[in-house]
Amino acid sequence: MTDDLPQVRLAARPALLTLTLATLALVLLAAFLVPWSWVPGGHLVPVPEHRLFTAAQVARAEHYARWSRAFGWTSYFLGLAVLLALALTGLGARLLRRLAGRLRWWLAVPVGALAVTVLSWLVGLPFGLAQRRLDLRSGLTHQGLGGWFGDQGRGLLVTWLVTALLLVVLTGVARRSPRWWFAWAGAAALVLTLLGSFLYPVLVEPLFNRFTPMPAGPLRSQILHLARVEGVHVDDVLVADASRRTTTVNAYVSGFGDTRRVVVYDTLLTQLPPAQVRVVVAHELGHARHDDVLLGTGLGAVGSVAGVALLALLLDRPGLRRRAGISGPGDPAAVVLVLALVGLGGFLASPLQNTVSRAIETRADRASLEATHQGTVFVRMQKQLALASLADPSPPWLSQLWWGSHPTALQRAGLPASLAAARHAGGSR
Repeated sequence: MTDDLPQVRLAARPALLTLTLATLALVLLAAFLVPWSWVPGGHLVPVPEHRLFTAAQVARAEHYARWSRAFGWTSYFLGLAVLLALALTGLGARLLRRLAGRLRWWLAVPVGALAVTVLSWLVGLPFGLAQRRLDLRSGLTHQGLGGWFGDQGRGLLVTWLVTALLLVVLTGVARRSPRWWFAWAGAAALVLTLLGSFLYPVLVEPLFNRFTPMPAGPLRSQILHLARVEGVHVDDVLVADASRRTTTVNAYVSGFGDTRRVVVYDTLLTQLPPAQVRVVVAHELGHARHDDVLLGTGLGAVGSVAGVALLALLLDRPGLRRRAGISGPGDPAAVVLVLALVGLGGFLASPLQNTVSRAIETRADRASLEATHQGTVFVRMQKQLALASLADPSPPWLSQLWWGSHPTALQRAGLPASLAAARHAGGSR
């Protein structure tokens, strides 16, 4: 794998302008489209912990969460540290050149992506196995080791294919247009983000679960009625065979347009009473009603343009290139550095992403309450969801800020009363 590209500097000012404009667009879109007010006209008051859970339930959840965070955080930060060390010492570039030999660049890049993907998985494997053992002991899964490794293998394959595709596009445009590659790569990232979200339900989800239509009966009829109440066109509700992997209960909406689907875990139907199932599904229908998948995808697409521009500016720095042992972004050996910088950027952006996610999830909770008018059932459902997944009722604030994609169970359980208080305060003015 050789790289004899001429040293051509980036069009830095246009790249900086692209970064500025994309960031400004992202801020404006988030400001106007994200439902920042969790309780319009009021404020959210979480339910006190002792009113929702017993001391034994809290102790069990905290014990599980403490160990789960230890495994997850250690795996994450160790993997990122190894990647940064390989990238910033030049060792990664040297290893990739030796591994790829004299392959053409469009073959060397996928080989490098595969090497980094497998290495990252191997670094996290001991912690993944420890997490699996914790889940087994806690009753959150009954999946055998073979099934677990099967899911891991499918996840690795998907990760590698997506990573390799993106890196081939980035490397190719950087080689063809070294001054303006950020513009072409940013446009490609925007399109691929939208396309990936659109195709994910039909290309990726079937690799991990089997989906069947919800059986005809009162519950299905009630759910379709809820969809009409919320103004969401739904031909069917799909049931995923999640019980082969987990005992937790969940539901979700994915895709948009013609690929949008509302999915419930089979565990949801067996572990929760119909009234609580309706409240859960109404939440997912709320996401569909507000096109939240499309909103998140759009924000991610615009963010990817800003990310590519920032990446281009960093890769244009001669000192960073020398330290990494690469000639530039068109060098196939730059794969390690690119993935390390993307990983670091993802970590730094996580608080903002999850702050947006928590606001969107709260709006879906409000939509559920508006459609079902079942505040008491909603609170019971939040308790059951937390117990089923051993969710920490009061996670450390930094953990919730950085990794919490949903409000806490105590916050969500306090939503009905907080909304009622806001309505009362508004009516009394």
